[in-house]
Formats: sequence, C-alpha cells, structure tokens
Amino acid sequence: MIRKLLLLAAGNVRLEKLVSRSRLTSGLVSRYVAGTTLDDVIAVSRSLHAKGIDVSLDLLGETVGDLRESAAATAAYVETIHAIADRAPGGTVSVKLSQLGVGLDQSVCAGHLKQLLEVAEECGVTVEVDMEHSSVGPQTLEIYRTFLPSFPRTRVAQQAAMRRCPEDLGSFTDVKPRIRLVKGAFLEPIEKALQEREEITAQYRYLASWALANLPDPAFGTHDDVCIDHVRAEADRLGVDRRDFEFQMLYGVRRDLQERLAAEGYRVRVYVPFGGQWYPYLMRRMAERPANLLLFLRSLLGG
Repeated sequence: MIRKLLLLAAGNVRLEKLVSRSRLTSGLVSRYVAGTTLDDVIAVSRSLHAKGIDVSLDLLGETVGDLRESAAATAAYVETIHAIADRAPGGTVSVKLSQLGVGLDQSVCAGHLKQLLEVAEECGVTVEVDMEHSSVGPQTLEIYRTFLPSFPRTRVAQQAAMRRCPEDLGSFTDVKPRIRLVKGAFLEPIEKALQEREEITAQYRYLASWALANLPDPAFGTHDDVCIDHVRAEADRLGVDRRDFEFQMLYGVRRDLQERLAAEGYRVRVYVPFGGQWYPYLMRRMAERPANLLLFLRSLLGG
C-alpha cells in the first residue's frame, strides 16, 4: 500500500510543487541527488572513482511537452557525454527516451538517440538506455533493438516486474544485449506487471541466472541482499568472473555495501542523478525502499 501511494505521489503535480518549494527537504535531496550542475556531479564521480566505484550519470527529467524540449535534452546529454569523456573516465550516461520525445514522435526520438550514440562512440563513452513506464516501454525496446547491431556496447534496462520481460530478453537472437536488470519502479496494472514483492524477487533471481548464463556483461541493479547473494552464488556456480558482470546501485543508498563489494573485487557502478527535476525520481526511490520514507518525513518536520 505504501509503495502504491508513493508511486501515485510521484505523478502528483500539486504535491511536487509543495515539496519542491520546501527548504526542509534540501538535506534529503542532497543525499540522493549529486547536485544541479555538471560540475557538481563530476565532483561526486571523482570521489566515487577514488573508492574503485564507477558511475552512470543521470540527467534528471522525464516526459517532455514538445519536440523543442526533446532537442534541448539531447543537447544536454551531449554535454554530459563530453564531460564524462574529459573528466570522469569509466563513466557512462543513462538516457531516458521520454526526455528525447518517444511519447511525441518515435522517429524524432530515434534520431536523437542515434546522435547521442554517435557522439558517445567518438568519445569512448557507453550509453545506458533506461526503461520507463509501460506506456513507452515497447517503443523504447524497439528503438534500442534498431541500433544494437551498430552500437553493441549500448546497455538497456529491463524490469523484472514486467510480465513480458522474459519474453523480451529471449527475443534477441543475432546480437545479444547488454542489460541492466532492475526490479521496476513504476505503478503498473496487474495484467502487465507482477505486484507482490516475493513474486518480483523470484522473477529477478530467475532472470539474473539466465542473464549470467546467456548475455554479455550483465549488470544487476539492486540493493536487495537476497538478490545480491543470488547473483554472487550463481556467478560462482557458472564460473563467471567477478569482473565479467557488475552491480549497479543508486547514489546515496547503501554506501557501505557499494564499497564492500568493490573491495571484494566486484565491479560496482553507482547511478548518480543530477539536475533540478528531482521530485519524481525521489518518490520512486522511496517506493523501492520504504525505509527512505522515514528520512523524508523527518526532513519535512525539520528533524
């Protein structure tokens, strides 16, 4: 119930305005968001890199209202790619196709993504395509599939909660995708997505085993000890080296675990958001991990 309420809150414009204007939330936001500028996020990236942790930079913002906004978002991503190449070696950029206009014009969105992929290849930077709500999920996967043969290092997120996820993963034949397996952080109808936490975790574990056995360089986006232990055990069972896959986690969440896994020789990448449009992102992070809600409420109360 709490998860559903938080996901509903993520799309509530009035609540977003109220919370965003509150000075009391700034401490919590800074825990999970690296800052508003490229300089802010590059500084955080260097700090993590010094601990043996790589980053994936996420420019906050989601669905755009017109194609001019999608062009502006594309330009901002290009700037981010250049900053990674120059100042954050080993970093990747996470791209949301809703920002590139997938909900407005799929062909224009594909053109924007192609531009980013070409720039990233020139700069030696990897692009990671985020998977969003099911309203744009099939289009996102279709566009990704189009460019995969030409840009095989591009990674795409896959949500274990989605009922069609196993089918989607099995549909790749000629070129196997590099994926980031996550549980899913969107409010979806029961006919499209699993609803119970235990079911989602079970599907995540099944797909993690399948990815380790069948896909190149899979990434596992999770903070769940059950899922992490499963990945570690399956990698050992299958003889997959610790450097042939990676764990991905969110900035500000379980920092001790991130550092411990890196110290044990696992590849760890932290998803680092930056920019001013933090509200929907933060609501979904609390829905994924309700313990974060207590920190949020304390900040609102000034505690």
